[in-house]
Amino acid sequence: MRTKLIVMNLIIVVALLGLFFWGNEGLYVLAYIALWLIISARTLIGKSRKRVKLMMIGGYSIIMVLQIVCCVITIFSTTDLTLFGAYARKALGIAMFFLPLVVNHYISTGKHASFYLPPVTEVATVSFADAKYGAKVITNTFSAIHSTRTKITKERISEVIGDIPRHSSLHYVNDGNLTDEYFEIAEKSLDDPYIYIAISRTGGAASELISAFTLKQYNHASLSFDEDLETIISYNGGERLYPPGLNFEMLEYFNQIEESSIMVYKLPATRAQKQTIMERVREINEQGSAYNMMGLVLKYSHKPNIMFCSQFVYNMLDEAGLTYFEKHDASVKPTDLIELDYYKKLDFAYEIRFNE
Repeated sequence: MRTKLIVMNLIIVVALLGLFFWGNEGLYVLAYIALWLIISARTLIGKSRKRVKLMMIGGYSIIMVLQIVCCVITIFSTTDLTLFGAYARKALGIAMFFLPLVVNHYISTGKHASFYLPPVTEVATVSFADAKYGAKVITNTFSAIHSTRTKITKERISEVIGDIPRHSSLHYVNDGNLTDEYFEIAEKSLDDPYIYIAISRTGGAASELISAFTLKQYNHASLSFDEDLETIISYNGGERLYPPGLNFEMLEYFNQIEESSIMVYKLPATRAQKQTIMERVREINEQGSAYNMMGLVLKYSHKPNIMFCSQFVYNMLDEAGLTYFEKHDASVKPTDLIELDYYKKLDFAYEIRFNE
């Protein structure tokens, strides 16, 4: 337990150093939001009365808003372009990071207040194994910070935020975008003895932001009835051409960065199983759908046809009795579809590298 606490605090220190030296406006804002989520979650599981919990979370929310406003107006201000001025403002940003922790220190009790660094005497007694493990964690953390720094940019955050009004986590906004022609093509592929699962790295703004947190290169999953991907579908944003929800995948929009690629795997499936999936897809297409952007964080769907991409693929496999691992559908990540194939049900088919 002591080792875990030390390692956790080392990670916090390294993360703050990473923010200080390499952090941009987007990373600072996300760090403040992440801290608010952590403290609020710890408050909710605490033993305080409901009214006290709500007051505490309200206070943390006010602090978070002040942090973000200060970050945008002061910390990354362009009025002082000197190197000293930039680092002085970043130091202020790091200091503000501790503000909700100080508040938490005075109003939390028991085990829910363990946000503190270990004393010097405790750090001095760390074993060689602890130090070696800690060094590995620090190295990985620096690598993650460097990767995250290039993915979380002001432009990508603005693009994702600007796209939010098109989405809904409560109502169906997509209605019947799959055409009769699509289902005619899909019907012809029922004799193919496989269903095809594709995971991709598209380079889109949402995909790259998700990648910054999951530390996975591939953050989109799709399903196809045929090997050539003529029937590839998934839940997506519609590329601003169609409403977010169940859509045919336009592969030309997958090529948004130099490293864009698709990994295609095949899973044995009978004609009856593929027919079951197709009928469910037809139902969703007729009933309506929506891309559950909030579900990426809250792991909750207000209606059955409100999903995100990997949740959709997992549910379709489950409908046909083709799942090869057990996990709550709202917790399935695109890479889970490949990495959790413990029984080797999948066969690799091919890879598409768009820029080769």
